[in-house]
Amino acid sequence: MWFVSFVKSSIGKKWIMALSGSFLTLFLCSHAAGNATLFSSISLFQAYADQLHSHPLIISVFSKGLTLTFAVHVVTGSLLFLQNRKARNQRYKVKTRAISNSQASSTMIYSGLFILLFIVIHTSVVSFGDHGKIGVTISEMFRSFFVSMFYIIAFIGLAIHLSHGFWSMLQTFGVNHPSYNSLISRLTYIVPLFFLLIFGTIPLLFLFGMVS
Repeated sequence: MWFVSFVKSSIGKKWIMALSGSFLTLFLCSHAAGNATLFSSISLFQAYADQLHSHPLIISVFSKGLTLTFAVHVVTGSLLFLQNRKARNQRYKVKTRAISNSQASSTMIYSGLFILLFIVIHTSVVSFGDHGKIGVTISEMFRSFFVSMFYIIAFIGLAIHLSHGFWSMLQTFGVNHPSYNSLISRLTYIVPLFFLLIFGTIPLLFLFGMVS
């Protein structure tokens, strides 16, 4: 079947990465919007969480879809990494690195694995906890210096991952016209910094007692 052949090819895997990555980016946007209520108060965030979880069917379907998308993204990314490394080893006797490769590009697999570790820890603490007291859980969690630092480091890793992932996604979709390449180049910094500012500032607000 042509679909199976397409999925097995490098181009097919890149399209899967781009499509799953775009869905995950949209999730980050909605997640950032919800978490931004913490800039106002814990009670507002709790009200947002209560409203969200008052629709269990929607939450269940969305959660399963998100988990599947994330799993596909991780597995496909790992396969591409192994495939590319094998191709480089076959092509060169001495390991070389292309000048055009950015630091973010060369560390995608490592930042991705760190993000995976973070998500496992985060979901075990937050997603499977008491949603009726999620505001209290978040407050107690981020008042710990080490927990806050772990989250901030994780968000920095996410920003690094996105800085290349966002560019790669647009390239796969064919968005690379000279007329707006300059804008795309800026977006590869603006988008990761946006998420870093939203997610990374929240632990600091709790750490310095600026949220009530």
